[in-house]
Amino acid sequence: MTVLDAYAVLAYLRDEPAAEHVRPLLEDGSGALTAVGLAEVLDHLVRLVKADEDDAVLDLAQLGLLEALPVHAETGSAAGRLRARHYHRTRCPISMADCIAAETARVTGQSLATADPDLLGVCHREGIATLPLPASDGSTWIPPDG
Repeated sequence: MTVLDAYAVLAYLRDEPAAEHVRPLLEDGSGALTAVGLAEVLDHLVRLVKADEDDAVLDLAQLGLLEALPVHAETGSAAGRLRARHYHRTRCPISMADCIAAETARVTGQSLATADPDLLGVCHREGIATLPLPASDGSTWIPPDG
């Protein structure tokens, strides 16, 4: 299994460069969102893209993403501490949803698929396995030396 952040799913739906990396994870059922990530994708689709609510849910169901990974209290607590250690509004603006995805990946021993350079940097520093995805512009994050 690979934990997907919301960006990974939205990039797939928009057929951005990351789509070719996300597609096999969705096709073989090995990609999963957390319950919070599912909420984040639905919010984006309905509020920002102006998708019909039922259509958005159906799209995610067809991708096999409605069976979201639960967020247990221990994971939520760890995510809060992770964000507290690394968040800065300009230097490292990682979201709570992203921290939950990262901690879910850590707890399950899986990789987190994302293109978010701040989140990738945090995961790198924390020893959380990642699958760096291409950003919208096609660039891919590279871990710093050392």
